[in-house]
Amino acid sequence: MQAVGFRLSARAASYVNDRLAGWRISVFAFRFTRNKGVRLARYREAVCRLCRREGTKLFLKGRRCLTDKCAIEKRNFAPGQHGKSRRPKLVGYGLQLREKQKVRRLYGILEDQFRAYFEKAARMRGVTGENLLLMLERRLDNVAYRLGLATSRAQARQLVRHGHLEVGGRKVNIPAFPVSPGQEIAVREKSKQLSALLQALDLTGNKAVPPWLEFNREALRARVISLPKREDVNFPIQEQMIVELYSK
Repeated sequence: MQAVGFRLSARAASYVNDRLAGWRISVFAFRFTRNKGVRLARYREAVCRLCRREGTKLFLKGRRCLTDKCAIEKRNFAPGQHGKSRRPKLVGYGLQLREKQKVRRLYGILEDQFRAYFEKAARMRGVTGENLLLMLERRLDNVAYRLGLATSRAQARQLVRHGHLEVGGRKVNIPAFPVSPGQEIAVREKSKQLSALLQALDLTGNKAVPPWLEFNREALRARVISLPKREDVNFPIQEQMIVELYSK
């Protein structure tokens, strides 16, 4: 019996090839993230609108936030078509939500991960709100930002993800890695001449290092002296509002 064949039109063949290619890419991405444990969860849209939405500088753009080009300096009102004309009065839930969004965006964390931090903080001994902030402060990308190795937390996150830092002599590329007292954090030898790193060190030369960290700028090596304290968080945050929001 002779097999019956058929030919697709050029348009149909192109459609089938595109669908197959997309399917292969999706399968590869799934296998890669499943095997490597990689979570591609980060905000990838414009960040200046986040500062405008919260009504305060979150220092998400590094050097730009210190100049007249900062969005808060030019357009200090909420983004959107009606942001300038409508300024609703926030009470209760609205204030709590804005406080949570401000902290989440400050540290560059999406909602699911931030909620997981809160649930872990609630299970710990002590004040839940302070536990939450101190866990966020111990993140490796935040530590790199605090040391002045980057001009923003987003840049510090990229520095970590690209494997330019090591903790205890071993390369760590997980931004959420929590540092502990006694650990040493250093820039890898082959990464010490990165132009972005040198520019960040030049811009943050006068930046004060938190008292729970010790930093040698010449050797690009730091040590965690102790756990951070609530007074070490140098940003106006009302963490109790976040606790009240998640406790409803």
